Amino acid sequence: MSNESLKIGICADHGGFELKESLKRFLIRNQFEPVDFGAKELDNADDFPDYVIPLARAVASGAVFRGIAICGSGVGACIAANKVPGVRAALITEYFSAHQGVEDDDMNLICLGGRITGYASAEELVLAFLNARFIGAEKHLRRLHKIQNLEK
Repeated sequence: MSNESLKIGICADHGGFELKESLKRFLIRNQFEPVDFGAKELDNADDFPDYVIPLARAVASGAVFRGIAICGSGVGACIAANKVPGVRAALITEYFSAHQGVEDDDMNLICLGGRITGYASAEELVLAFLNARFIGAEKHLRRLHKIQNLEK
């Protein structure tokens, strides 16, 4: 699968706005197509759920390949994203979990903290996340099925 066909949803509130803008440029340089779910401008009074929930719904429906949600710490974005059935989001702060979360747990949305994740680190984490593929071993499918049953 070529990167240029991959739409990657991205969003941030004021706590992650600058990192989001930087990551959009990074995605384009790496042949991905970013789809910006907001915020479109820096507004210190905005609320992350207003952007994270539409992004999470797009990930769950397959409108975008995967998602990147950013708020100040990444925690609130992760909580909101995981409320949408079909989304498997995690707050990622290091390289191993960025790819392992996809390989073993079929993570489809990465959450980052705009106030705690440096630009170079965020680029490394996002690339590991986007280039990883779900292994689909029997144990992984068994665990995923148990989680999916909670959504029914």
